[in-house]
Amino acid sequence: MSALTKAKGFKKSKSGLYVSMATSAFGAVGVYKQIKKARSESDTLRLLDAVVTGAAVVTNLAILYRELKRLGDDDVLLG
Repeated sequence: MSALTKAKGFKKSKSGLYVSMATSAFGAVGVYKQIKKARSESDTLRLLDAVVTGAAVVTNLAILYRELKRLGDDDVLLG
């Protein structure tokens, strides 16, 4: 298997899913900061935006977790 083929399969590997989950977790930190700032400024519209963004981050993490469970032993990089 060539290095290019492995690189293309990285996103569907366990390692790739872990990297995606970590990236989403960093997004959650940004959402937390946005919520904190919106509350301190009493900005309802920014608070609503942060809540919607937070819901998207949680949904993304749930999808990635489901994919990780489905992947099981069929890891692209190992096989």
